[in-house]
Amino acid sequence: MSAFEPALIEAARVSAAWPFEEAKKLVARLQKSGKKEALFETGYGPSGLPHIGTFGEVARTSMVRHAFRVLTDDAIPTRLIAFSDDMDGLRKVPDNVPNKELLAQHLGKPLTEVPDPFGTHDSFGRHNNARLCAFLDQFGFDYEFKSSTDAYRAGEFDATLLKMLARFDKVMSIMLATLREERAATYSPFLPIHPKTRIVMQVPIEARDVEAGTITWTDPATGERFTTPVTGGHAKLQWKPDWAMRWVALGVDYEMAGKDLIDSVKVSSQIARALDGMPPEGFNYELFLDEQGQKISKSKGNGLTIEEWLDYGSPESLALFMYSRPREAKKLHFDVIPRAVDEYLQFLGGYERQDWKNRLGNPAWHIHAGNPPAPELVAQAGSGENATRTQITFGLLLNLVAVANSEDKAVLWAFLQRYAPDVSAQTHPRLDALVGYAIAYFRDFVKPAKHYRLPDEVEREAFAALADALAALPADASAETVQDTALDIARTIPRYQNFQAKSATPERPAVTGEWWKAIYQVLFGEEQGPRFGSFAAIYGLENTRKLIAKALAGDLLREHEDFVAARKAG
Repeated sequence: MSAFEPALIEAARVSAAWPFEEAKKLVARLQKSGKKEALFETGYGPSGLPHIGTFGEVARTSMVRHAFRVLTDDAIPTRLIAFSDDMDGLRKVPDNVPNKELLAQHLGKPLTEVPDPFGTHDSFGRHNNARLCAFLDQFGFDYEFKSSTDAYRAGEFDATLLKMLARFDKVMSIMLATLREERAATYSPFLPIHPKTRIVMQVPIEARDVEAGTITWTDPATGERFTTPVTGGHAKLQWKPDWAMRWVALGVDYEMAGKDLIDSVKVSSQIARALDGMPPEGFNYELFLDEQGQKISKSKGNGLTIEEWLDYGSPESLALFMYSRPREAKKLHFDVIPRAVDEYLQFLGGYERQDWKNRLGNPAWHIHAGNPPAPELVAQAGSGENATRTQITFGLLLNLVAVANSEDKAVLWAFLQRYAPDVSAQTHPRLDALVGYAIAYFRDFVKPAKHYRLPDEVEREAFAALADALAALPADASAETVQDTALDIARTIPRYQNFQAKSATPERPAVTGEWWKAIYQVLFGEEQGPRFGSFAAIYGLENTRKLIAKALAGDLLREHEDFVAARKAG
């Protein structure tokens, strides 16, 4: 019995969406290897707090995993391991953690042996692992968490570690070709854990015993000589050999990595082959950049955190950001959130009308693992059974928050329910969350950056005429009627007339974007904004007329100047 609709499977086979392109490579791999399970892996270095890039790997890999399930009609079991390199030594104290002095006393130790500066777990590594898992659980990812420390100590890697010891010279030749002369002189793929200081030692190996499974080395600080088993968690590997060893030991079939790791993937792939393994499939995605165009770093904390995005935008908007153009570098800062939220709503709104081919190219399908929810639509009061039902956009809510002059969700809902009486926080929970995001985003980013201006004489006459025209409309006039009314006002004003547009006639010119730009700048203090008709219909025609009156009187500009002055004064 088929797990998926035949039409869906057929569309998947020809889909050009990047998760399906990746999944096709994996299908070919398993056909060649004969494996009966597909193992996906994502890696996490818990030296710093989890950041959005970490989530991005899991989200994207999960999208490829689901595409693989569809292509194979769910006939091949899949697993996703979220692997934490928590046995790595702490190289430096991150900038974005408390109790830095505490961490500084434990530099060089495995992260799972460094005290937790937050005081919530038995180590810094365990704390950061918990932070990662809590977030992945919040998103509902299907994954298995695996700790490097636990896997080493449990002997899960022992067989492959012993094979690497036996192939020591071959692994060394691969690595030495990539190192500078000074680094090559002391390099060893094995890093013994000092039995006394617990530091991960970067020392040359003086002797190795393949039969006993041990390496011999000297502590450069004391001159004391030690013989250490490479198994059981007494030693670990340098990260490139470690990556390769993990692929082979676990049988990883798919793992993606950032573009900065292209050379590392090549080296680790060579080592995996030296261990008689097959490197996994995957692709190299572009890195996220901060507002200054710098690479986002866990230790610097210079990008958006997971929590910060979710203060201002929905989880689905974050997933969309991860899905879109993964091979292009994208700036990841607060300005991208509103657009991501509204683009997600747009994709979700169009999904039901699409055939399978277009659905599989719709990010909403991938974000929701093939089962997007129905969009939360609203219809304007008094518009009848055949009314067009639409989604409320984030951009519209931001402007509603601005003119309502309130950070109380109940006030915003009062406007929404006057526009659509049958809508509530209970019937539209995602819209309720969107209202909360809009309040927070407006408070922290939009309001401080607004730039109101006074209208010039032409604009004064146009706005006065618009106010009069709105007064002549019924209170429950539709958004389309309000939009058409605003257009009719602009058509009579030479400044806003456009006779060059295809739709224009000598009697009925088109309207230039300057008209809407004037509305946004004077009424909202913005360069762009929501569709005016939709905004006025929700805010109310009388309230919109009062807003125009305040703009003409200069009150909007004065109020904002007072806000800016008070903010500067502290």
